[in-house]
Amino acid sequence: MNSNFHISLPCKNLKETIKFYTQDLGIEEGRSNREWVDFNLYGCQLTFVSVDNFNFEYPHYQLENEKLPSFHFGVILDSDEWEMLHDKINRWSMDTIVKKTFFEDKNGEQNSFFVQDPNGYFIEFKTFKEPDEIFI
Repeated sequence: MNSNFHISLPCKNLKETIKFYTQDLGIEEGRSNREWVDFNLYGCQLTFVSVDNFNFEYPHYQLENEKLPSFHFGVILDSDEWEMLHDKINRWSMDTIVKKTFFEDKNGEQNSFFVQDPNGYFIEFKTFKEPDEIFI
């Protein structure tokens, strides 16, 4: 089954959010009005809604000696697209969490990196060595 997901998140500044996703990440903007905006995040619908104040605690967790944000969302890409996006982001951002290989030489071996958007959300981009091992 091939399905798309939808997630809606509060945002601090709609204009900065639109700039980050369209100009910095190259994500296509969808429908919008002055209070919200949709993005096409690799075929999935990502919505941001403008709100006055919100607060999330960002606890971290350890994975193979790497400190990672427990609250995040992301996209799984093929390896070529993943490398191109990583190179593109590293041209403008010094805040990416260094790309890392997890579960090396095990089921689910993957390369991953995170970037933080203007609202404080962490986005993970990952690629699997074997695409059929996403869930094993």
